[in-house]
Order: sequence, then structure tokens, then C-alpha cells
Amino acid sequence: MADRTETETDRAATAHRGGGFTGARIIALAVIGALLVGLLYLLLSPEDSVEVPAGAQAGDLALEPCTYQGYEADCGTLVVSENRTDPSSRLIALPVTRVRAATSDSGLPVLRLEGGPGVTNMTFPSVGLLADTHDVVLVGYRGVEGSSVLDCPEVTAALKRSGDVLDEATQRRQSEAFVACAERLADEGVDLDGYTLADRVEDLEDARIGLGYERIDLVSESVGTRTAMVYAWMYPDSLHRSVMIAVNPPGGFLWDGEVTDGQLGYYAELCARDAGCSRRTDDLAQSMRETSTDMPSRWLFLPIKEGNVRVGSMFGLHDTTTEKEPLSAPNVLDSWLNAANGDPSGFWFISFMADFTFPEAFVWGEMASVGMIDVAAADEYYGSGGDRGSILGNAGTHFIWSGGGLATAWPDSPNDDEYSEVRTSQVETLLVSGTVDFSTPAEAATSLLPFLPNGHQVILAEFGHSMDFWDFQPEAARRLLTTFYATGEVDDSGYTYRIMDFKTNVTQSALAWGFVGSMVGFAILMLLSLWWLPFRVRRRGGFSPVGGALMRSLYPIVLGFGGWFLALLIVMTVFPSVFIGGLLLAVIPIGLPIGIGIYWAWVHRDWPAATKRAGFWGSVGGGLAGAWFGFISAPGLLALITSIIGAAVGANLLLIVLDITRNPSDRDRTQPQPERPAHSVREASPRGPTDPSRNQRATTASARASALSSNTWLSVTC
Repeated sequence: MADRTETETDRAATAHRGGGFTGARIIALAVIGALLVGLLYLLLSPEDSVEVPAGAQAGDLALEPCTYQGYEADCGTLVVSENRTDPSSRLIALPVTRVRAATSDSGLPVLRLEGGPGVTNMTFPSVGLLADTHDVVLVGYRGVEGSSVLDCPEVTAALKRSGDVLDEATQRRQSEAFVACAERLADEGVDLDGYTLADRVEDLEDARIGLGYERIDLVSESVGTRTAMVYAWMYPDSLHRSVMIAVNPPGGFLWDGEVTDGQLGYYAELCARDAGCSRRTDDLAQSMRETSTDMPSRWLFLPIKEGNVRVGSMFGLHDTTTEKEPLSAPNVLDSWLNAANGDPSGFWFISFMADFTFPEAFVWGEMASVGMIDVAAADEYYGSGGDRGSILGNAGTHFIWSGGGLATAWPDSPNDDEYSEVRTSQVETLLVSGTVDFSTPAEAATSLLPFLPNGHQVILAEFGHSMDFWDFQPEAARRLLTTFYATGEVDDSGYTYRIMDFKTNVTQSALAWGFVGSMVGFAILMLLSLWWLPFRVRRRGGFSPVGGALMRSLYPIVLGFGGWFLALLIVMTVFPSVFIGGLLLAVIPIGLPIGIGIYWAWVHRDWPAATKRAGFWGSVGGGLAGAWFGFISAPGLLALITSIIGAAVGANLLLIVLDITRNPSDRDRTQPQPERPAHSVREASPRGPTDPSRNQRATTASARASALSSNTWLSVTC
């Protein structure tokens, strides 16, 4: 056994000796180079951008063939004036995509209008429901996409520094950030008066004319329905028919806490009919109200941010489809029932996810510009005292409007005044609503019918917001849309009653337990690894070539996740206002353990102290630098993966460079020394011949004792 251990040590020592290029080092450098190229590509690759072509004029539309979700299409750029009331206004460019109908015998083209505000209009996953029989047109929203985007990093930064999205300090910072953003954009030459719904409609009309369509149909959803209303008021002769899904009427950029409570009451009725849900509570709404009056502040050792839970719950209640899991209505209701029964783990999950997602949920400047059309409604709401004790505290409204501060923080465009109140429209219009849509309640759409002489409404039982419409019973949706466009008839015969399903594929509580368990497990494994590795090197001398390669290439995944999770646990517990997706929270916790771990996989016990010191600091420095480079190379959670890759690349690269440039004479320090002649040993021993087995046992015992020494770290690194 001792002979085998000594052989492994010698092999490891030889494998780590310095001097020049070897086949293994060349392969490693090639892999590192490929990974660096990949990170550079992520960092430097240009985002899809739209620019105003040289010499272009307002109204110019340039298209070229492309494909969109497998359909033949035309993609291009529309040039428009930023502020149409100003003859000297600059030009901006917007993306345009026309998906061509799959059949030659097609109906009128359909212009699609996404919701939001502050989200793109260029993605339409359900385009196939219409593109078989209609051209489908997507025009980018000014301020969200195109050559002028109203990004507000000030608002994002304010939310990232928040302890709770609804506390007074956060809402004050958020309002101040909106002011700062508006001032910065104005200084950069952006005319914020040109980013209203009326200006958006002018863009759509320019696209219609440029595409050569005499009349078009509209399909809109959520906030996009407001655009459809303004379009019908401004250009009724350009429209044939309009379908508005999840209708947002004037004043709809604010929610009503009493209406939300009524919807929770309806959910309570549905819960009472469901065997599983009714076993957990006698009255769902009452259980939620009781829980909301005494919200838990912690789960285990982790804080729960009450405002995050309320806002996250409101947004989660919008849709019931599994496509929104784990942030769908059944998920949210399950977490509230668990909290009522003493398990707030789901609340912690909502709070945690809100910290990650809310800061970059919208293009904040565009959201503010579009939302200001309802500033009078906001002034009236907050002037009358705001929420009057609803279950969720009307948290969604307070979040969007910064507790009312947005009303004065963002400039109010005069272009909004004419379209802030409901007007009569003669355009044939179909309103589609769901009975459990918390974002745009059915009764809000019903209130529009007196202003729509040619209007109809379909209310789908147990459907939520617009995603439910596209996801549940798509063939019924296709029939409803295409029949109305073709004939004006309302054919909802394809729909069957949908029983509300309170079950989820995965609960937020289960995700909370699983995630925290993973965090603790990875953190412990990382700490144990960094404790075990120096003992392993001290006992064996170093890693074998294969073992070292695996530890330097694959094990950084464990070390990186472990370091990040440990930092998350500490920060969430002790510093809850620190943004958990920040740069420092990724670079140091990821780069440091990876750098140290890769050092132990590289070092040999018997190398000179100077070599070990250079390797240690080179590996740690390379790990930190690589983690930083990886973090800035990618957005969102992908930055966590690229930080781990970057840390491993940086640490390994510096160690390989050190190996290549190291003096080859250092290898002599790690080669086995020749044994002295046997007769010399006998002459030096007055006790007679030496017992080899006794010496071997003594050496082994000494090595074991040394391995347990508290100086193991220092003895290997110095």
C-alpha cells in the first residue's frame, strides 16, 4: 500500500512539473480559448437594433423576406417622427414584421397589439391561430423597441436597493428615480411628449398605409386594448373589426381593491366546490384576509418581505394557466392557504422571486409614459385616501404608481388629454373576458358596451387574463376569432366549461424547500471541499493527472454554486436590502472558492514555497477576474453560469501560464531522491541491521500525524 501511494505521489509530481508546452497544456489552452471566445461573443455581440436609415423620411417602410415561427414573412423598419406636432422633431425607427397568410384565399390582415405597458409587441407565440387565414402584422412599440428605448436604469437601481418594494423609502427612491430618468432622457434629446398611445396609433396607421392595406382587423390584449380603443376613435375608417381580449378601459392602469376582494370572494366559491381546496379552508377569502392582517415576517431564518408578497400575489393571480407556473393563480392561492396553516415557505418564495424579477420587469420609461394617460384617475384615487383595507392592499397599483409618486415624477403629455375618457365607437368590436381575471375584470369590459353600438362581449368561465385565452382551448379561440373577422358573428360554441383546478404541478412551498435545501447543501459541500482538499494534497502529495483535470474542469461547478448560495444565505438573512443578483455578490463568492479549489487541484506538496505562493495568488486572482468577466458577459441568471465558467477559465489560465514559464529545475524538488547504499546505513547504525518494515511503519505514522496537523494549509501553501 505504501509503495502504491508513493508511486501515485511521484506520478502526480511529475505531471505537475514546470517548463514548456505539453500536449495536455495545449489541449487545455485550446478549451480555455474557446470558452473565452464564447464569453467575448456574449459580451460584444450586438443586440437586435433598429436604426434610422440614411436619408430616410417619416413614413418610409423598408421590408425584406424573412421567416416568423415557420411562416413566410417580411421584416423591416418603419421610420416615424418622434413628436408629430413638432415639424423639427427627430426621426425614430421601429421594427415591423408581416407574417404572410398560409393560404391565398385569406381574410383581411390582422394587426396584433400586445399588453404591458413596457413590454415588446414583436413576439406572438399564438400567431398560428390566425396566420393560416390572415396576414398578421406586428409593429414595434415606440419607447420599447426600435431606435429610441426609454430605459430607466435609475428605476431599476432603486428597486434593487429596496428592502421591500412597498415600504416608504423604496417608493420615495422609485419616484426620485423616475424624475432623474425623465431629466436624463430629455438631456439626451428625447422628446417625452411623443410617447403616448395616440403617437403609437399614428405609427400603426403609417404601417397600414406603407403595407398597402385599405382596412385591417385588430386583435389586442390587456393594455393593448387601450391602444385599440384609441385607434378606433382616431381612424375608424381604417378598421374593419376589432377583438379586444382582457379589456383595459380608461382608468384601467389602476386596480380597485374592492373589485379584487370581490374576485377573491368568487374564488372562495370555486374553492368550496373543489374537494381538495375545501378541505383546507372553510372560506378562502376569509383565510386570506386573516393572514393578511398578520403577515409572517420570517420563514426559518429567512426574512419575508410583506410588500413583495402582496405585489407578487397580485401579479400571480392574473393567469391560471400552467404556462405561468410557478407564478400562476393556483400557486399563489396554495401559498396563502399554507401560510394560514403555519407554513409561510411559499410567501418566502414569492418574496425571493420578486427581488429578482421586479427591477427589470418593464421598460420603465415607456411604462410611465403610457401610464400617464390615467394620471387623473391616479390623482383622484390617492387624493381620496387610496386603498380602504382590501386583502392585498391594492399592492399592484401602489407598485406601478410608486405609491402615487409617479403622477408628479413623470411629465404629462398634452397628447393624452383627448383620449383619457371613454368615447363612442362604431367599429364592430368583440370584448373577451374571463371570470377570474384579476388584471382586467370582466365588469370593466362590460362598462364599455354602452359606448359600443356594434359591440359584443363573451365572458369565459374560470378563465383568467389574456394568456389563459391563448393557452386554454386554442381551437375554440381560433373559431371565435376567425368567424368574427369573417362574418361579424360571435361563435363561442367551441368552448366547453372549464372546471377551476386548484392543483399545481409544483407548489411554491415545495420550490422554497427544495431551493433552500440546495443552497444549504451546496454551501456545506463547498466548505467541506475547501477543508478536505489541503489534507488530500498533504497526505498524497497532489492529484493524479486525471483527478486534477476533473477537479479543475468540473468541480468548479460545485464550488461556484456553493459559494454563491452561501453568500445568498448570509445576505438574505443579515442584509435583506442588498440586491441578491448584484456584481459583488457573484464575483467574490464564486471566484474565490473556485480559485482556491483549482489551486489545490494543481499544487504539489513538495514544490518550492515561492512556486506555491505564486500559484495560490495567481489562481485566486484569476478566479476573481474571470468571475467578473463572466458576470458582465451575460444578463440575468445566465450571468451566474458565465461567472462560474469565467472563474474556472481565469484560474486555470494563470496556472497553465505559470507551469509553462516555470523553471524546469523546480522539478528536482519533486522527484524521488536516490536511496543511500545499504552498507552506509549499516555503518551508521551501531544497533545492527535496520528493520525496513519498522522504518516504513514509523514513516507512515508520522505522515498521518502530519496530515492531522493544524498547520496543513500553511505547510502546503508556503
